[in-house]
Amino acid sequence: MKKARCAERCLGIEISGIRRLFESAGPDSINLGLGQPDFDTPGHIKEGAIAAIREGKTGYTPNMGIPELREALSRKFKNENDLSYAPDQIIVTAGASEALHIIMHALVGQGDRVLYADPGFVSYGALAILAGGRPQGVPLDARMHIDVEKAKETIDGARLFVLNSPGNPTGAVEPKENIRALVEYANDRGVTVVSDEVYEHFIYGPKHWSAALFGEDVITVNAASKTYAMTGWRLGYLAGPKEYIEQALKVHQYCQACATSISQYAALAAYNGPQDCVAAMREEYRARRDYFYGELTRMGFSFPRPEGAFYMFVPFGEDLTAKILKSGVVIVPGNAFGCNAPGYARMSYATSRSTLEAAVERIRKAMEG
Repeated sequence: MKKARCAERCLGIEISGIRRLFESAGPDSINLGLGQPDFDTPGHIKEGAIAAIREGKTGYTPNMGIPELREALSRKFKNENDLSYAPDQIIVTAGASEALHIIMHALVGQGDRVLYADPGFVSYGALAILAGGRPQGVPLDARMHIDVEKAKETIDGARLFVLNSPGNPTGAVEPKENIRALVEYANDRGVTVVSDEVYEHFIYGPKHWSAALFGEDVITVNAASKTYAMTGWRLGYLAGPKEYIEQALKVHQYCQACATSISQYAALAAYNGPQDCVAAMREEYRARRDYFYGELTRMGFSFPRPEGAFYMFVPFGEDLTAKILKSGVVIVPGNAFGCNAPGYARMSYATSRSTLEAAVERIRKAMEG
């Protein structure tokens, strides 16, 4: 075959550093690299999927998702977030990643700037490039919150501002005043805010504020993945103004058609069913956070205690990060999340207490070596 010809937009991005580390982990590795719950999907959710299979609900669904799930999500938004999204303002997607993908392709024109926190979630910049946009990181302050004043300096003329709270990789929960200031400033200048809220149920103290409370030009992205330990089910959703939903639906129709029918019925059981499983996971994550943060600070590392999600973002320095990786503890170097935190590394505490204890011992030994 002659030399393969590939699109510049694909050549311009790298395979996710997180996935590369995950797939290279050896059998004796302690994997703190991947951000997914270690809990099993709750039983009533699995039963909802099994019932759907037995009842033959295995064909295509409406492109936007089954009506009863979109109705359940509309109630969820009202009851939990005080947001009024009608079912026809919601698209069910194959995970939050697809939701972000179709938003970018529906709203971002060639050369449009897409803003997001740096350090921030690895997909935002790559998805912006794939849509023809220009990604631009916005710095954080010493508490790992978005630096609002510096963000304002970049907003004029941008197309999207992606807000992620609680944040990945930092675990920071943006305060109400930051979210309000960013949304109002962006919307006043014609910049759409995309609010990625997939970790909203895992907050340990502060209150979660949805960005759409503070402006009309906001698209909300969420998923069942983290909340209900359903990462492999690939079930997310987006909600926003009808004008955007109409265009995003076109992209969704052609690239995905619909989210998997079985996953939709499982999600219906999740959102309509008991929520005590979510509270139990949150309290376990809180206990793990407290243990892990305590051990790391006793080792001498100084960094803000995560307020949400299930990550530690620790200033190990590049040399110690390399030693920890060599010791068999899989962590993600900070440069995977942008340009502003090269000496940091992300570790997930979505794993058992015994695994965290073993990781702590290896980190101690790496420091001594």
